Amino acid sequence: MAKPEINISIEQNLSVSLKRDWLRGIVLKTLEVEGIASSAEIGLVITDSKTIQKLNRIYRGIDKSTDVLAFHMIPRTSQKPEQPFVSPPDGMHHLGEVVISYTQAGKQAQEQGHSIEQELALLIVHGVLHLLGYDHELPHESQRMRTKENAILERLYST
Repeated sequence: MAKPEINISIEQNLSVSLKRDWLRGIVLKTLEVEGIASSAEIGLVITDSKTIQKLNRIYRGIDKSTDVLAFHMIPRTSQKPEQPFVSPPDGMHHLGEVVISYTQAGKQAQEQGHSIEQELALLIVHGVLHLLGYDHELPHESQRMRTKENAILERLYST
């Protein structure tokens, strides 16, 4: 079985130095905790507020910046839980892309009184969980997702 493929893109106009191995490790830990044993591919994009606002407007109809967007490739409504996913011909499960606004992450880190790295880790975990089917529209979903985020972050920081 192949290792998950994590494709990372950091917008050049940001002029930030983020370690790709560190970013990749957060995605991999999230997949590991969630028991994703099959080959998976995820895109991770670190961008600015202007770009994420444009994506939010185009794909969600909300014309404002946000911290993270997740574009999943696995169908949610047509897939019945008792039916396993069909393996694609290349054996790689294309889960989707997580897009994070570095600018917004910086603002939120400052508001929360922690580092930009902590905020980015939370947003990456949050986005990957969205790709895996978690949501937070309803209170019970939100609590479930928050609990899962905290458990993953604990494991991330304990290693």
